[in-house]
Amino acid sequence: QVQLVESGGGLVQAGGSLRLSCVASATGSSFSRYAMGWFRQAPGKEREFVAYISWSGGSTLYVDSVKGRFTISRDNDKNTVYLQMNSLKPEDTAVYYCAAGRFLLPNPSPSRYDYWGQGTQVTVSS
Repeated sequence: QVQLVESGGGLVQAGGSLRLSCVASATGSSFSRYAMGWFRQAPGKEREFVAYISWSGGSTLYVDSVKGRFTISRDNDKNTVYLQMNSLKPEDTAVYYCAAGRFLLPNPSPSRYDYWGQGTQVTVSS
């Protein structure tokens, strides 16, 4: 069982930056065994994959729309995964969720992730 708690969302002007954090509490298993992902959901839209990081941090995957602007990272000693978001755009406005799953290869499908946080709101004003 893994519990995930996101933080770091807020209101920022276009071009600004935010860093999201997701702290995991894993019962019966180690956080380092889980691949982690960030997803987002805007009002009236489906949940969208944003970024993935492997259990070791050695492999990452991004949706095209955030490449070069967002960076996913993790600190397994702190049971935390981060999403650094730079050059934010109004279209980045959404609730951002972190998710955990036990699989080896990069995967953008929400169905592969077993555990989800409650989400944190990111609003980018123009």
